[in-house]
Amino acid sequence: MSSRRSAALATVSTTPQSRTAPEGAAREPETAGITPVKPVNTGSLARRMMLIAAGWILVLLLGGGLALNSALTGLVTRNFDEQLSYMLLGMIGSAEIGPDGEIYFNRPPADQRFLEPNSGLYWQVRAKGHEDFSSRSLWDQSLNVPADHYDAQPHVYDSKQFAGEPLRVMERSIILPGSSTKWMFTVAASRTELDDQIKSFRSILIYSFAVLGVGLLFMAGLQTWYGLFPLRHVRRAIKKLRTTGVARVADPLPLEVAPLVEELNALLAHTEKQAEEARTHAGNLAHALKTPLTVVTNAATAQAPDLDKTVIREVANMRRHVDHHLARARAVGRRAAGMSRSDVWPSLEAVFRAVERLYETTRFDLDGDRTATVALEKQDLEELLGNLIENAAKYGGGSVFVTVDPLPEGNRDPALCEIWIEDDGMGIPEAERTRIFDRGARLDTGKPGTGLGLAIVRDVVEIYGGSVALAESEDLGGLLVKLRLPRAAV
Repeated sequence: MSSRRSAALATVSTTPQSRTAPEGAAREPETAGITPVKPVNTGSLARRMMLIAAGWILVLLLGGGLALNSALTGLVTRNFDEQLSYMLLGMIGSAEIGPDGEIYFNRPPADQRFLEPNSGLYWQVRAKGHEDFSSRSLWDQSLNVPADHYDAQPHVYDSKQFAGEPLRVMERSIILPGSSTKWMFTVAASRTELDDQIKSFRSILIYSFAVLGVGLLFMAGLQTWYGLFPLRHVRRAIKKLRTTGVARVADPLPLEVAPLVEELNALLAHTEKQAEEARTHAGNLAHALKTPLTVVTNAATAQAPDLDKTVIREVANMRRHVDHHLARARAVGRRAAGMSRSDVWPSLEAVFRAVERLYETTRFDLDGDRTATVALEKQDLEELLGNLIENAAKYGGGSVFVTVDPLPEGNRDPALCEIWIEDDGMGIPEAERTRIFDRGARLDTGKPGTGLGLAIVRDVVEIYGGSVALAESEDLGGLLVKLRLPRAAV
């Protein structure tokens, strides 16, 4: 480190620039009261759950209904076609060729509907060059089947050749023994019975699925109500916090709600700690101001000849106390605002530019990790660094070294960022290094100051969860301030 310090002394300091004091920033006017902010409503959890459940129920019932309808329709249709096939095979089995070359049945089809005109069940045998051989149920009609068409296997299809009577037709081409003619055997049945069956089970299917859907929606609503019911317990518990003064939510709650309650209890503990700190600061400030006010009151009552000097002295004392507690209050308030994040290097450069204007003959050196970030507000970080660097320039001999994370990377604390501020002054005796952090403590009264710098630094650092320690600089021989600040989350 000594070689780095020697090289740094030979460098030219950066161009100084003025530093804007955070105390001079404009502040928003305070309001007399706080208007409750109504939270933005992003919709109902119960409505979301019901919409999701209704969507899935609709998709599943619709898909299942269509699949079941297709399966049942196919099953009923196949059964209907099997009956036609059975009749067609019976016709083919009983067909023979007569002496005149015409076809006849050695036994008539058993179904009596073939004998009733327009009964809805028909058969017909057709061949090219022969008259149609058909059932009596056809009466004066005939099935429109081309004679030159050849189907080696049964062929089934729907036909609308009869007005007002859709047909289910099955046909097959056969060459009977003793004949070279291709005979077209045809059986046709009205689709009315088949369509009635399909319509019947579709009605049952729709009704059943509608009842099932309503039941599932009711169960989903009941499940939603029962599942979200613990949130009402949370609401009542929070109301109890506000109305009865209970400090924590201790009611038994489900596992899913427990993390929310834990965070709420942590927030309550944090708020309670903040309130306790505020009460402590107010009490300390009142106690600190009580003695100077008593001294001023007594001097004024006695009409002391040195009243003006007494007032000036005690007012300065009161101002030190006020500045100290205001600094603590600002740090506590900023910490409570949320997780802060500040880059160390730009803040150090800003402080250097400000301090260099006050101490133009002092040589400053900045080294270390340029990417370090800490979990502090930028204003608090610069106030800490400004106090320490200004003290180093004021009480040092003309050289100030600042190093960010001076230890090797393997030896660094992953949770804390170290900043070393060194000077070449007289240093501070080891016995005085603890007392120097007290309010108003000063070892060198020959230079202007209030004695609050290190006290404010200690208090603000501890509020953020860091630490500050004093030691002797090995390189410069003066004071070494080791500032440890919590690193910002990546």
